[in-house]
Amino acid sequence: MLFQQVTGHAELKRLLIQEVNDQMISHAQLFLGKSGYGSLPLAIAFVQYIFCENKQANDSCGSCPSCIKVKNLQHPDLHFTFPTVLSENKTSDPLLGEWRDQIAESPYFDLNDWLERIDPKLRNLSIGVDQSQEILKKLSLKAFEGKYKVMVIWMAEEMNPQCSNKLLKILEEPPQNTVFILLAESVDRILPTILSRTQLFKIPRIDTESLSKHLREELNVSPVHLQSVLVRAEGDRIEAEKLAQAQEETKTTRDIFIQMMRVCYKKNVIDMMDWAENIASEGKEAQKQFLEYCLHMFRQSMLKNYTQDTLTRVSPEEDSFLENFAKYITGNNIFDFMKSFNDAHYHLERNANSRILFTTLCFNVMRYIHKA
Repeated sequence: MLFQQVTGHAELKRLLIQEVNDQMISHAQLFLGKSGYGSLPLAIAFVQYIFCENKQANDSCGSCPSCIKVKNLQHPDLHFTFPTVLSENKTSDPLLGEWRDQIAESPYFDLNDWLERIDPKLRNLSIGVDQSQEILKKLSLKAFEGKYKVMVIWMAEEMNPQCSNKLLKILEEPPQNTVFILLAESVDRILPTILSRTQLFKIPRIDTESLSKHLREELNVSPVHLQSVLVRAEGDRIEAEKLAQAQEETKTTRDIFIQMMRVCYKKNVIDMMDWAENIASEGKEAQKQFLEYCLHMFRQSMLKNYTQDTLTRVSPEEDSFLENFAKYITGNNIFDFMKSFNDAHYHLERNANSRILFTTLCFNVMRYIHKA
């Protein structure tokens, strides 16, 4: 993978290239940021540049034998570790074929996408102690072709404590010319002793210009929907692509939102109960997307009220609805709305009863909307 194929992050690419050219590659690096920001493709492009036999000023050549092997994820000195269902696969190696297929389709994917690919039962994923033993075994060997041996650990926060503890020594005293690249979305479940042994690179949101260019050129997103998608995605390419490819679903989500606001405003309890019953029958992902859409519309309502439309980023259909609706979202109730819907999203993630959750949310909206 070339750096130019990674969306955005021009300054971060420059720093990584300089690190290689100055021969100052840190033995353990942590790329911290959401999967949709591009930590995995950035790591693969970085590795390809390390191994490239004909480095260019701003990128690897893409055509030398080493570049081709990294592109195909077949380089003998590049190793991957990723979460698995431990009852099925205690190490990553049996799933390397699926891993290569996933990256070939798109290197922008998250833990949920990976889970859906490898396990129809959707069980918990983890990186266990057997994988740490496999890492130690692989890195004890000499490099086959490149000067370096590279171990990429995707979703490092999924390492269980036994795995993490077993890797501490090799992270502190790695074999010569060994590079660890840990990718994580959060540091909350990574041992502090692991964090202290890594150089941190924070992967920020993809800048709007770069993400907009990708959506226009690769997905042919129309100007009508582009701004709405960009604002809702918040620099996350995975989210942006899902939104761009689901315009019909977005229309349905908008209609559900409008219906909720109307029945709550009218204080029609029977209709509110029916609405809650209907959305409770939807899948969990659809329910989460709905709550995220509601938060987006509340934010856009406030921007419409206080910036004379100069900062709103919505589709024409949404803008038409906000003309009348925005006045009901004010400083008197915006914090109530945001807290209730954020709390609902939090509890839904933790398998709350959706029927009770959305019924409660309806009654909260009924109270808040009349505080405007």
